Amino acid sequence: MSSLNKKFPRLLPEPIRKGMKVTELIDGAFKAYNGGRLAEACRLFEGKMLAGDGTVGMSLTGALTPAGLGIAAIVPLMKAGFVDWIISTGANLYHDLHYGLGMELFAGSPFLDDVTLRKEGVIRIYDVLFDYDVLLDTDAFVRQVIQGPEFQRSMGTDEFHYLLGRYVAEREKKLGIKETSVLSAGYRYGVPIFTSSPGDSSIGMNVAAMSLRDARLSIDVNRDVNQTAAIVYAAKSSGSTSSVFILGGGSPKNFILQTEPQIQEVMGIEERGHDYFLQCTDARPDTGGLSGATPGEAVSWGKIDPDNLPDCVVCYADSTITLPLITAYALSKVPPRKLKRLYDRRDALYEDLRTQYFKHGKIEKIEHRTDVTKPKAGRSGRSVVGKGKANGK
Repeated sequence: MSSLNKKFPRLLPEPIRKGMKVTELIDGAFKAYNGGRLAEACRLFEGKMLAGDGTVGMSLTGALTPAGLGIAAIVPLMKAGFVDWIISTGANLYHDLHYGLGMELFAGSPFLDDVTLRKEGVIRIYDVLFDYDVLLDTDAFVRQVIQGPEFQRSMGTDEFHYLLGRYVAEREKKLGIKETSVLSAGYRYGVPIFTSSPGDSSIGMNVAAMSLRDARLSIDVNRDVNQTAAIVYAAKSSGSTSSVFILGGGSPKNFILQTEPQIQEVMGIEERGHDYFLQCTDARPDTGGLSGATPGEAVSWGKIDPDNLPDCVVCYADSTITLPLITAYALSKVPPRKLKRLYDRRDALYEDLRTQYFKHGKIEKIEHRTDVTKPKAGRSGRSVVGKGKANGK
């Protein structure tokens, strides 16, 4: 008998049959290559990332909301308590507004004549089409909203998106539609939504234009860096887990992962890294870009806990394929979790991180620590190895 029998499951899937459930299909037929990685991703998400009330952060890159994945997948995950905080490109949040404002987008073709589309006033995002007026009406909505007195000050992007989401939720109610927008869901379910590049989208462009009219809204990026680190520190210092669910790569991927170096390297607070790492991407690691950087590389930066590296999964596939399947799998396997409503606790989390920074941080060079064999410690300093982990982890 081969020694493989003792180490690995036999590759002998059952034939696909009519009426199979998504969970049966993924567990039964997705056995190798990136199909196998997708099955591992599904099981990691439902079996470990969502276990023990762990905190799950999601990063969004690529044109996901224009394709309708905000409504189809991201909002259901937020509503179920499966995504506790988000970092997104500004573009995804801008195009998310179209749905929350009841505007129409259409499934088209990537092979249309773009010169003709320009003459007809049609915008194309690969095979997604919409009228140019959708942009103009969305721009007008943003400009009108941010004239409100609550916006006339400096704030982090989580607060900005929460306030903006409130107006979107009001518009949804007026139009008789619901749960169409990630921004309104963030407001409704207390899920903080950040963007790592607030000026790099039409939302930021409209904020910039209004500054020429003496609007006093400004984005506090320092608050964002510390606020996201505070969310991660709160999870880890309580003995729970911190997981990252990365769709695509880019700046949001770095922003969600840099929370750990902010805690360890910059603030001098002892920590070991995020517990679980799940990425769906088409970026390759050999080009040296962050989008394709592996979880193993992230370990070297202190971004990922080395103990949990075997549980990290990278699925090299389009997020428009993987996200609906992972969402359906998780919703079928895991009951809804109690909402953490991290936004409601933002100030308390921020102040707790500030206290720890003043206790451990300094202006001079911080002592270099590479000993990853030390027991993990919670807020009380007691070992919390394995606490909040599933499957004996």
